[in-house]
Amino acid sequence: MTIAAIAKEIGLSVATVSKVLNGRPDVAAETRSRVQELIVRHGYRRRSSPSSETSTPVIDVVFETFDSPWAVEIVRGAVAAAQGEGLTVALTSLEEGDERRIWFDHITSRGTRGVILLLSQLTETQRSELHSRRLPFVVIDPRGEPGPHVSYVGATNWAGGLAATRHLVDLGHKKIAVIGGPADLLCSRARIDGYRAALETAGIFLADSLVVRGDFTVVGGYEGARALIARPDRPTAIFAGSDLQALGVFKAAHEAGLKVPEDLSVVGFDDLPIARWSSPALTTVRQPLAEMAAVAVRILLEVGEGGDPTDRRVELATDLVVRESTAAPRCRPSPGRSATEVVSPTRIAEPASG
Repeated sequence: MTIAAIAKEIGLSVATVSKVLNGRPDVAAETRSRVQELIVRHGYRRRSSPSSETSTPVIDVVFETFDSPWAVEIVRGAVAAAQGEGLTVALTSLEEGDERRIWFDHITSRGTRGVILLLSQLTETQRSELHSRRLPFVVIDPRGEPGPHVSYVGATNWAGGLAATRHLVDLGHKKIAVIGGPADLLCSRARIDGYRAALETAGIFLADSLVVRGDFTVVGGYEGARALIARPDRPTAIFAGSDLQALGVFKAAHEAGLKVPEDLSVVGFDDLPIARWSSPALTTVRQPLAEMAAVAVRILLEVGEGGDPTDRRVELATDLVVRESTAAPRCRPSPGRSATEVVSPTRIAEPASG
């Protein structure tokens, strides 16, 4: 399938089809849609041109909203990895609708060599468009099942949820709640599944009322914690699905007159820089955000050098970082420990000797 064949089939000029493929803005929306539908249907793949080979090499990092320290850490890792390879990183924040369409129309015109998408769920049409433009892409923490022909990078979220909850169980907690993230996020579901597995293994009854959904924000953690703390049989520990949600739990506990960790132990997830500076310092599950971004960059470069462009699935290990926000319940003495202690989830899983 050639540009001329597409133009003939749709009844347009070769110049108009070329404008669509090159992201030119001077094309009517209806015409652009018809051309894109046809190139996807025929699986058209544009050939590399001399101009694209000599243009400034760019990697696009795309996220839906840039209001999270999590995204900042990913971007830092991507920038560091890209600069080491002589590449430039272009940051794009997309909302649904016209902004997403306009971005798809312009990525080719600026010499993009690949795309990293954060917390995204691509439609079949969008995947086909990226393939047709010969643009490799990697998703970091996809929203839903990635599907075929999609590479993704993530962390061992299930093991992280297991380690966080098992740490609380080992301290003697039996009423352990969880504030998860959005239900459509794979990483959120995996963390809650790890939490459930830890309780079941310990023989602790899992009350569905102790499982609360949040949105990985401070407000989500605050609202979830308020509901949990208001219960007559309030939990003695909360596993928050993100560090930001853990900060919201801190605020809710303070307003209720509870002390952390004396009255309520709190564990987060991510190990953002704010975790060690919170008061008390936050016990959390560290996921290697910068390394996840670096791996995504390497996958794009390997594909650009002729590697397999699809189905690369990478999960990097998480670690539990024990700080000051967790302790034994008041009825049980707290075991001594240093202010900060890194514990591997695999070591946590091993039974104690003796």
